[in-house]
Amino acid sequence: MLKDTLNTLLPIAGWPESRASEVEITGSLDPILPTPFRITETATASLAALGLAVNDLWELRTGRRQKIAVDTRQSTASLRSGHYLNMEGAAVSHARHSIMGTYPAKHGRWSYIHGNFPNHRAAALKVLGVPEDREAVQKAVAQWDALELEDAVIAAGGAGGMVRTMDEWAQLPQGIAIAGLPLMEIVKIGDSPAEPLLPQGERPLSGIRVLDLTRVIAGPTCGRTLAEHGAEVMKITAAHLPSLGRQEYDTGHGKLSAQLDLREAKDVEILRGLVRKADVFSQGYRPGTLGGRGFTPEALAQLRPGIVVVSLCAFSHAGPWASRRGFDTVIQTVSGMTHRQGEVFPGAAPGPQFYPVSAIDFLTGYLMAFGAMVALKRRALKGGSWMVRISLAQVGRWLVERGQVPEAELKDVAKEFTPAELEHWSMISNTPVGRLRHLGPVIRLSETPPRWDKPTVPLGYHQPVWPV
Repeated sequence: MLKDTLNTLLPIAGWPESRASEVEITGSLDPILPTPFRITETATASLAALGLAVNDLWELRTGRRQKIAVDTRQSTASLRSGHYLNMEGAAVSHARHSIMGTYPAKHGRWSYIHGNFPNHRAAALKVLGVPEDREAVQKAVAQWDALELEDAVIAAGGAGGMVRTMDEWAQLPQGIAIAGLPLMEIVKIGDSPAEPLLPQGERPLSGIRVLDLTRVIAGPTCGRTLAEHGAEVMKITAAHLPSLGRQEYDTGHGKLSAQLDLREAKDVEILRGLVRKADVFSQGYRPGTLGGRGFTPEALAQLRPGIVVVSLCAFSHAGPWASRRGFDTVIQTVSGMTHRQGEVFPGAAPGPQFYPVSAIDFLTGYLMAFGAMVALKRRALKGGSWMVRISLAQVGRWLVERGQVPEAELKDVAKEFTPAELEHWSMISNTPVGRLRHLGPVIRLSETPPRWDKPTVPLGYHQPVWPV
């Protein structure tokens, strides 16, 4: 099954199936954690494809290839790396806000309120007309039709949705739109001369500059992954944007971090200057959000011919939900995944359940980085500006299409890795706010072992200037 899953990724890069034999895979396959979805298989395949893309860039730079290895259990643990953070000897909380979760609604249906960010929480509470209290929210949701509540929360600028079955999602116009799209697209968006990788680079992505305008988990994981193979990554956020803070402890490894307010003309010009010297522009906002500030893929290709634009959104660029906010948990909810997880692994209370990792988020981040590297190879050989386009919903569909583990094999599945495994996979970074224990990179490379040259830092820690 793993070979079949990897074979769905190889054509994206134009590779034959024989390339799969270059990666040594160790460890067992699904189920490693309690979920029917093949999270181990998809995580391992994504990281194996990443390793192959890294190897291609290393060969372009040096003429040599290197050995690649991926462990399935470590790959699976990486899908919830935020659970294994320890700052100065104390565990970093990964708990969700108390308001966030699923609630019974009218007619036996369930509604999901995404309440981790204060602005989304406030939107839902305003619609429901209740204070920030879970019991009050539960009573209010019970009075609503789930679909009507979904529409009202979305219209108010919130996030969430009605819990659907997989069959319901497949018949929904947005589900149909997603089913008509490939997992990921890599398309040429402009002409420019070839930009070969310089042979003096010590790592596969040495000299590659990446602007990371993404938030939460999926997009930042892309930047973190590019950094671990030698790219200079600069995270760009803004002081007025809501943030949980602790997520940077997990996704901020290897990055510079600066803040720009793109509502201000001077900051727009600073970003334009950074783009002119960048190689990759990774963005994770809803379609059109950055376009209004002059940063559409086409505008970026004119500003910096040869740029690789990696574009992420929740529900893709197609369909009636293209502009809708979404997160891993939202995709799980509306596409039938929480419904199925709850059937196979009921919680303490009845109802839908989330799977025990952030699979869609991390898979998306790994695939974004894979796509960026494939595009960089094309730029090096043929020139051109390129766009890598992907969405959480497309990745969720890919995960579901891999099939499910038979229920007979889902008995007595361990909920956690062993302490010895987690210790082996972990490392210590000295950050500006203390000693951080966290999971290290997963892919093993014989010549250029992945590493982060910079520790994670608080948002806005650096000035928005490329190092000389």
